[in-house]
Amino acid sequence: MGKTQPVMALDDRPMWDSIAEGALKLQKCSGCGAFRYPPGPICAECLSMESEWVAVDGGGNVLSWVVFHRKYFDDFPPPYNAVAVRLDEGPIVMTNLIGDPPEGSWIGHRVQLNYVDHDGRRQHAARIVDAG
Repeated sequence: MGKTQPVMALDDRPMWDSIAEGALKLQKCSGCGAFRYPPGPICAECLSMESEWVAVDGGGNVLSWVVFHRKYFDDFPPPYNAVAVRLDEGPIVMTNLIGDPPEGSWIGHRVQLNYVDHDGRRQHAARIVDAG
């Protein structure tokens, strides 16, 4: 099956480097201010090629979630979860939920990104910080 590995495209290195340092930096258009996530060479909003990498707070809300009961990766034994989080800055990131999961639906719960070491690398993971 193999282990999970970051997908390293041409424009991704600054993001993964920031995660390794315990923060999340995302690409932001210097022309219109829109975030580019996933990172890319051109802004989808204004077509500018200029950008900068800025730290995001890591706060957001759960948009969707799933608990996997089948083994897909050797380093994630089931059951494990995945959550889609809309960051306060706007982008939607996929991550795992750490800590005690809420009862019932997780949608709408407030989360904060944390940085955890997993199988020799650092990754972000969300922790619920409110009751929903």
